[in-house]
Order: sequence, then structure tokens, then C-alpha cells
Amino acid sequence: MRVKITIIGKVHNVGYRPFLLDLADSLLIERFDARNVIIEGKQAVVVLVEGDEEQVKQFIELVKENKPESAVVEDIKVEDYDGFVRTIDSYRNSLMINQLNKIVQVGLKMLEKMDDLGKKMDETKEYLGTKIDDVGKKVDNLGEKIDDLGKKMESAKEYLGTRIDKVGEKIDALRVDLREYFDQRLKRIEEDIEKIKLKLGMTWRILLINNLINNLFC
Repeated sequence: MRVKITIIGKVHNVGYRPFLLDLADSLLIERFDARNVIIEGKQAVVVLVEGDEEQVKQFIELVKENKPESAVVEDIKVEDYDGFVRTIDSYRNSLMINQLNKIVQVGLKMLEKMDDLGKKMDETKEYLGTKIDDVGKKVDNLGEKIDDLGKKMESAKEYLGTRIDKVGEKIDALRVDLREYFDQRLKRIEEDIEKIKLKLGMTWRILLINNLINNLFC
């Protein structure tokens, strides 16, 4: 008995053909083939099976009841087939070569991506190196500015110290001048007081004499 089974849906790149091969192997089917095709814009797997009637019927039931985990099946069509079906061993070898070829292609793409990544890493390294150099120059410039600022602060400190010393000298000189001035003023005040005392003493004596005279002639 030979049949053609068409499985339609999201059935490519989900491991559907190895899955079907395993089902056929479990039933000891000797002739088997499966291909990925596009039918009216949709993904499909066309399966050819030849074997005892009971084997083929069991295989059809298994296909209808089971699918790979990632597959999405929209429809399954079963029809008689009168063409050639190759041996399952031949298909297994072909599938293995096909899968190995896919692995090689994926590996080559990965190598290309790794090369691109290596180039990007080199470019990034060069870019970062340039940035680090720029930062280093800016740090050096900042250090020079800090040194200049330190020198200016030292100069300002020295200048302010000199000015403060001069102000101190002027204050000391002013203190001496004020002391001399107040000493002179105090001396003059004391002299004036003595003069006033003398005048007051003479006036008192005159008044006393006048009072005595008046008393004698009264």
C-alpha cells in the first residue's frame, strides 16, 4: 500500500521530517520519503509511505494524532500514490546529509557573524582607546590648571601676608602717635587745672580781705 500525505501549516524548520521518520521507524516501514514544499504560499510537508496496509494505516493515524511541539498544523490530506518511494535507509542518509549541510551553513554564518563581531570589537577598542587618550589629556590639562591655581593661591597668600604686615605696622605706628597725643593733651589739661586752682585761690583770698574790711568799718 502506497499513500501520499500532505501536512499544511507552520511545518518547516520545526523538526517535522525527523519526527515523521521516527514514526515510520517505530512501525518498521521499509519505504519512506518526506520533503518540505510550498503549496499556494503555505508551508507543507509531503510524505510518501509504502508498506503493509496495516503499517500504513497505523502510520496515518499516528501522523494525524501527533506532531512536533513547535509545529502548527492547519490541515492533513491523505491520498493514494502510485509512484516510486525510496527506501527508508536511503531517506535517512539523505536527511542526515541535508541536516549536516544545514549545520555547516549555520556554522559558516556564525563564523561570519563572529568575524563581524571581531571587527566591531576592534573598532570599539580603537574608539575607546581614543576616548581614553582624550580623557587622559583632559586630566593632564586639569592637573596643570590645578597647579597654576595653587601657584596663584600661594602668590595671593604671600601678597596678603605682606599687606597684613604693613597694616600691622601702621596700626603700631598709629598706637604710638595716639599715646603721645593723649599724653600731651593730658599734660595740658593738668596744667590748665593747676592754673584754675591758683586763680580760684587768689579770688578767695581777695573776697576774705574785703569781707574783713567791711566788718571793721561798719
